[in-house]
Amino acid sequence: MLVSMQTASTVDFAQAARSITRHVRSRGLSAPSFRCPPRLVGADRTIRRRPAGAVVSVRVRDRPVAGVLSDMIEGVIVANQLASPQSDRVRADLWALLDPSVKESRGARDAA
Repeated sequence: MLVSMQTASTVDFAQAARSITRHVRSRGLSAPSFRCPPRLVGADRTIRRRPAGAVVSVRVRDRPVAGVLSDMIEGVIVANQLASPQSDRVRADLWALLDPSVKESRGARDAA
């Protein structure tokens, strides 16, 4: 999924949710459930904690893909209560997963 300034769709959201969930679980972290839109009117992202795990709700309508993905990634960080440096690694890994251009730029930076 290439991040661009295009408006996000529910298909983008669903694909990202599946990718994020697989990746986060493979890292031994708790994968939150994702839904849209948030129940709180006017909010771009909310998080609710439940006994079965966190639920991250994101507004998709009329938002750029990058904004939606950012809210989903930050939802993972908050749901797992991650602090730096682990939060930085997870955030970077998720961006690289969702946007191949991030992976390419990281590889070029690491090679330098």
